[in-house]
Amino acid sequence: MLDIRFIHQNPDLVQQVANGKGIAMNVRELILWDETRLRLQKESELLRQRRNALSRQIGNRTQRENREEAEKAREEVEKAKEEVRQIHARLASLETELLEAEQHFHRLMLLVPNIVSPDTPAGSSDADNVEVKRVGEPPRFDFPAKDHVELGELLDIVDIPRGVKVAGTRNYVLKGAGCLLHRAVQQLAVDMLTERGFTLLDAPLIVRGDALVHTGFFPLGEEQTFRIDQEDKWLIGTSEVSLVSYFSDEVVDVTQPVKVAAVTPCFRKEVGSAGKDVRGLYRVHQFSKVEQVVLCRNDPALAEQLLQEITRNAEDLLQLLELPYRIVAVCTGDMAQKTYKQYDIETWMPSRQSYGETHSSSNLLDFQARRANIRYREGEGKPVYCYTLNNTAIASPRILIPLLEVHQREDGSVAIPKALRKYMNGMEELRPPRSTLEAR
Repeated sequence: MLDIRFIHQNPDLVQQVANGKGIAMNVRELILWDETRLRLQKESELLRQRRNALSRQIGNRTQRENREEAEKAREEVEKAKEEVRQIHARLASLETELLEAEQHFHRLMLLVPNIVSPDTPAGSSDADNVEVKRVGEPPRFDFPAKDHVELGELLDIVDIPRGVKVAGTRNYVLKGAGCLLHRAVQQLAVDMLTERGFTLLDAPLIVRGDALVHTGFFPLGEEQTFRIDQEDKWLIGTSEVSLVSYFSDEVVDVTQPVKVAAVTPCFRKEVGSAGKDVRGLYRVHQFSKVEQVVLCRNDPALAEQLLQEITRNAEDLLQLLELPYRIVAVCTGDMAQKTYKQYDIETWMPSRQSYGETHSSSNLLDFQARRANIRYREGEGKPVYCYTLNNTAIASPRILIPLLEVHQREDGSVAIPKALRKYMNGMEELRPPRSTLEAR
């Protein structure tokens, strides 16, 4: 949420950002509703003050006992009572008008996007994202390479048909060493983040609707979110929702940046992705993420420093996994409503012959903190809204796609990166079961 004063002062800028992010809203309409509600609030307050003054006047007049003034007093009291009745009627009408104005105002305020950083590239889709860094070389195979679905079946670690049988499309089952690999990448990320000063939280997977509003996922992301029927309870698509909301309506100490992390299952409907990335593990309804969330002072330079830091954490994990990747600056049209500046990290996926998104880092300035009412005190002064940042340290099973495909061998085995072996009982490679080889 932006400061309404900023919106009044910069209506054209806010409208330009809304257009660039593809958000259908009219900033001028918002300003008109704000002016209307403020006018109605002022009129209501003035009428209440007048009503209170008249009530005191009526009380004073009715207490007079001088017979000569009695008749005059009765006339004045009746006149005052009539004005009070008129005020009551007008206040009742104003209450209805004010409720309507506030509803329109709050509806439009929830559509206002965060502004974007000066170095955010302009564009309409992910095709306009700009590469800023590339690390590692994509592998060249001297044999026909398999995709992760073929490798998963050959190694007997992924069962998509049974996942679909149990839960429908975009579902899967991980088996045996597939489960170990899935858990290993998460534990590697958890261990790295805790060593780097993050506090690990076991956060709720089911949240109230206001937690999603506070963090900027509602109202625009509602269609992507699974709801518990007949309740205002929703399944999270990222623990960012729970981690940020953990601090809502609090004054926090950010003398040093507050760094928290969580590893949770996550759920997304993937509405609008019909026919897109339908094969395999790239776009599924249920997955697990290790998420980083940081709260800091209202300091743009510090926030930029922290954005680079949390992005580097994700980079370090990819380097430990021995995977080629690149970083792109996300353009306006591919950016969420809540985001001020964003990097995506894309990892090389041989079956796609391209890089696929596996991580995302975002700086939100005080957009979330305003919605969630998260503040800190500067010295002994007035509370100030915090800045918030977040990053996907690891997301699985999507990360299993490059892990299996990049590290595959001609015989169908897959090398396990050294950093993961301690989490996999010392296993150095995944090999197809003999029964699978004989069946082939």
